[in-house]
Amino acid sequence: MKITIVGTGGVGGYFGGKLAKAGFDVCFIARGKHLNALKNNGLTVKSILGDFHVDDIKATDKIREAGQADLIILSVKAWQIKETRDELKHIMHKNTVILPLQNGVLASGELEETIDKKHLVGGLCRIISKIESPGVINHFGVTTPTIAFGELDNTNSERLQTLKAAFDKAGIHALVTMDIESELWKKFLMICVSGLLAVTRTTYGELRELKETREMMIDLFTEIYTLSQHIGIAMEADFVEKTISIIDSLPYDSTSSLTRDVWEGKPSEVDYQNGTVVKLGEKYGVDVPINRFVYNSILPMEQKARKNSGGR
Repeated sequence: MKITIVGTGGVGGYFGGKLAKAGFDVCFIARGKHLNALKNNGLTVKSILGDFHVDDIKATDKIREAGQADLIILSVKAWQIKETRDELKHIMHKNTVILPLQNGVLASGELEETIDKKHLVGGLCRIISKIESPGVINHFGVTTPTIAFGELDNTNSERLQTLKAAFDKAGIHALVTMDIESELWKKFLMICVSGLLAVTRTTYGELRELKETREMMIDLFTEIYTLSQHIGIAMEADFVEKTISIIDSLPYDSTSSLTRDVWEGKPSEVDYQNGTVVKLGEKYGVDVPINRFVYNSILPMEQKARKNSGGR
């Protein structure tokens, strides 16, 4: 199986590294100093499960130079989907599978606008990781990094089992689901607290231990759960409570990628997280005041970050 990792950050670097270490033919798409380090020194992954290194990395900053891929794992930021999707056509063949691992619930829909739906498998991942330095990925949270995926029409298929076998071989915890939309929304509900972390300038531990911010967190989750029920998403009645339990188990000093991006003045995924909640709330007539407050608070910083980065 030939695999292309589009976006070699904390997600693509970790999971792609595991696949490459297992002997799969993997090409990484990266940029700048990170790309140079990958070419010259290979990929190093520091992990709470054990460090590992991969030599002789195939890497480029041009998608079309990667060659045709059987599997494309799309791990760019959510807002980069639209600027990346057309380039993917240059490395696809008739049976290529695209597995997006973006945060939020919009990735597959945005891909479908220009790519035939038959190539798409819905997906998500659970991991806390980042680029520590050029060529080095640090996995420091979520003790069992997981990829969940499923057909967009909720059917079973041979290609799902092929992907599962590949991930199993690489030692990646992989789950095949018959309701990927539900799984996407469950993750979506939890990650939307990232914006609240950014606004309050807290870690998960600090946010959850202060009564006032803990209540805001619970209200934020409850708004999204209520919205999901209006849309018709299958989600357990106690899912907010389950999510709070997960938040309570995260490392005290940890944050999320969106939180760090906002703090560092970088473009973030806020439009694909709290911004999406606000837009869908308006569409379905569900009031989401906490999510609206978070989104509106970050929006001026987001616009400044995009202007400073040339709109990217």
